Amino acid sequence: MATVDGATCRRPGRRFRASRGRGPARRGVHPGRGTATASALAAALALTLAVGCTNGPAPADDGRGTDRPASRTDTGTAAVGQVLAVKIDNVRAARPQTGLDAADVVYVEQVEGGLSRLMAVYATRLPKTVGPVRSARESDLELLRQFDGPALAFSGAQGKLLPLIDKEPLEAVTPQDAEDAYYRGTEKASPHNLYLRPHRVLPSAPGEAALTTGFRHGPAPDGGTPTRSRTVRYPSARFTFTWSPERRGWEITTDGAPTVTADGRRLAPPTVVLQYVDVRRSGYHDVLGNPTPYTETVGSGTAEVLRDGRSHDVRWLRPTATDGTRFTTRDGTPVAFAEGQVWVVFAQRP
Repeated sequence: MATVDGATCRRPGRRFRASRGRGPARRGVHPGRGTATASALAAALALTLAVGCTNGPAPADDGRGTDRPASRTDTGTAAVGQVLAVKIDNVRAARPQTGLDAADVVYVEQVEGGLSRLMAVYATRLPKTVGPVRSARESDLELLRQFDGPALAFSGAQGKLLPLIDKEPLEAVTPQDAEDAYYRGTEKASPHNLYLRPHRVLPSAPGEAALTTGFRHGPAPDGGTPTRSRTVRYPSARFTFTWSPERRGWEITTDGAPTVTADGRRLAPPTVVLQYVDVRRSGYHDVLGNPTPYTETVGSGTAEVLRDGRSHDVRWLRPTATDGTRFTTRDGTPVAFAEGQVWVVFAQRP
């Protein structure tokens, strides 16, 4: 049985078929378990274990590469398609991450031991490399149902969670399912050195329309409170977002250190959402016995939207898991975000 964070390797029953230029798997239709012979399966398993669960050669790759533009229709609007969501390590040994700055949305969640983990969602461009890639959590499944058959890249999951992943309307992209899409780097120690090549999962970025309906761009709401910085604390992690007028974004500090990309650039998303939710124990735990938190993202509550150097008190509403999260002012007016990357930090409801 697999443990959280891939202490033991095991893939979900539903496999992702890497595109290799053929286009993503058709949304709403999931690959089956195949009809290979026993000998072919044995050979595939041997290759899987060699590639997915051990350190392999690491080609030089800084993650910048060539961004793939969003696909467009003849009318100039983005075509709806399959987003790529990647679970990204966020402990000190995993930083700096690669490809995080290319994400349209970055979700921040609490995991075992009060630590944090990220889920980066890519819709308008695909970086050359993303990582380090780590394991999935139960909360991720509910969060991802707002997207249309997303591809979820992760390194593994708790053994009892795998059957649930198998039933979800998503494409599981693990080193065992798409071995040629992953490689092991050499600059960080395992397990903080697994990287994904997104262009081997999706042939192109689907476009902004593939994002949840809750993320809309436009002018800032009226009012708001001038704000220099905001800090969110988990039991063993903290994030500070400090407004930079020069960069028109919120520079991020994680656990007291500047959050930078692999090439040293400071991350400064134009919009940060502090979404107050219920965080409870799930029925899962890590290899040390620490309970896995479950972040409730369906329901309603309060949030703060940070943009343009101001904080706006808003409400959030997500009636069902297949709905996007809507953010509104107190009088029900939809709240728009600034153009560019959005960070959504799930914080415990007061």
